Amino acid sequence: MRWSGQLIDDGGDGDDGGTSADGAAPAQPGLFATSDVVVRTFDTPGFRGATFYEVRAKSVLNKVPGPSPMFGWTINPYRGCGHRCVYCFARKTHTYLDFDAGLDFDTRIVVKVNAVEVLRRELARPSWRRESVAMGTNVDCYQRAEGRYRLMPGIIGALAEAGTPFSILTKGTLMLRDLPLLTEAARDVPVRLAMSVGAVDEDVWRTVEPGTPSPARRLDAVRTLADAGLGCSVLMAPILPFLTDSPEQLRATVEAIARAGATSVTPIVLHLRPGAREWYYEWLQATYPQLVSRYRALYRNGSYAPSWYQDRITAAVREYAKAYGLVRPPRSSARGEAAGPAREATENPPGNQAGNPTARATEVQPTLWDDVESA
Repeated sequence: MRWSGQLIDDGGDGDDGGTSADGAAPAQPGLFATSDVVVRTFDTPGFRGATFYEVRAKSVLNKVPGPSPMFGWTINPYRGCGHRCVYCFARKTHTYLDFDAGLDFDTRIVVKVNAVEVLRRELARPSWRRESVAMGTNVDCYQRAEGRYRLMPGIIGALAEAGTPFSILTKGTLMLRDLPLLTEAARDVPVRLAMSVGAVDEDVWRTVEPGTPSPARRLDAVRTLADAGLGCSVLMAPILPFLTDSPEQLRATVEAIARAGATSVTPIVLHLRPGAREWYYEWLQATYPQLVSRYRALYRNGSYAPSWYQDRITAAVREYAKAYGLVRPPRSSARGEAAGPAREATENPPGNQAGNPTARATEVQPTLWDDVESA
């Protein structure tokens, strides 16, 4: 791994990107505030095979570019993710650190150990306008590493104390550790929580998301949050073509989400961006080789499944949600609302940001699920 393109020189404040330790121009503006990187490995079973790079970030609040991004500001205390989801769209970002988007993304985790300190400084600036901050939009802030580094309690406290609304999207049941802090924060600022549960098929889960808590445990966490009065949306994502998209599977997943007390459900079909695409196809070839040709047909035009397929999935999920009484709550301006990023995704689908067509509520046609090659 070459850190020279990512680090800034100790002698400056890094605003101009600085230079590397060997005097070479950086490959991009500096990401970290010092060239000192502490590399750690842990022998406990949960971290075996992983390497952690403890760095000191120069900035934690990230402004999302674009004319109308889904989230204006984000915080990512980690880079890389021990959840090891084979489809993760964030894999490509690891190549900016001269890591690869495959195994390195799963096992080489960058930890911004000074995240809380830097965040408090940024929130104290007179220019900060207390805009909403999203977490979990790139890699999971409640991945297994958080159990050791405990960055989220300080981040939650800093945001609440600064009067800054925030949202969290996660696959990690570790969020329940911070339930008292989240409850306290929700008294002062809007707190929106969402859990990602793409399907309840445990056979698929074990191979496609091997580092995550089971879907059942995640839904138990949704129930706990609901019982605590915070509420939690569910992002039903990603729905995997030919693996978790049958009418029976979709119905079972929506039913489980409804029984967990979720405030809303938002379906999103798998998208395969560069970096994730290659790793996913490698996994698919090893695990479900009979599906490779069907995937190549479905995704032949790019990273997103065609609109007719997405419409079909969205329509089915909406019908099942209606059948199980899972309806989106009305928008509220009250402090402490916990509608979650998933509700916003329903109202403004991710496709509007990245060329993925907006899903429309159409009649469910389960007999057409297997006509991909001819479409």
